[in-house]
Amino acid sequence: MVDCLSECKFKNTFRISLNVRSMSASASSSSPSPVLPDKQLQQVDNVLSGIEDEHGGVIVEMSKEPMDPVIFTSLLKASMLHWKQQGKRGIWIKLPIELVSLIEPVVKEGFSYHHAEPKHLMLVHWIPETTNTLPANASHRVGIGAFVMTEKGEVLVWWQGGRVGKFPRIPGGMEVSLTGVV
Repeated sequence: MVDCLSECKFKNTFRISLNVRSMSASASSSSPSPVLPDKQLQQVDNVLSGIEDEHGGVIVEMSKEPMDPVIFTSLLKASMLHWKQQGKRGIWIKLPIELVSLIEPVVKEGFSYHHAEPKHLMLVHWIPETTNTLPANASHRVGIGAFVMTEKGEVLVWWQGGRVGKFPRIPGGMEVSLTGVV
């Protein structure tokens, strides 16, 4: 018998600790099955907290606190059913690197990888049986440059200093944006 303690963040933004006991289903089975007291089963029926996006979807940003994969799977299944009933479309789950053990349950629920950063993995799932309109991960950056020329043929520049000395540059730049280019 193994005891583990896991904290879960639920939709109604309160925190609750769940005590989970894993026991063998039978003497011949080597894989543990969860045994949850009735009160804890009711708590597992809650849904993951998320923020609605402007496109009819939900963004779930998981905290870095450890979570038992069995409890998380129950929460995710209940959440998916809830979101489907609400008519939600795209579901985004941002998993911090500390919750690597939850990747498999998320993928088994139909999610796919969208993008990865050094400290998190973003997974997505399109619920409706319509064309998936979730945007692909950005693979390019867009910059802009312009120049001003006088009647004498002179070009406006600014001087940038660096390790190799100062050199002229044409004004321009990059925008760091979390939105897509329209």
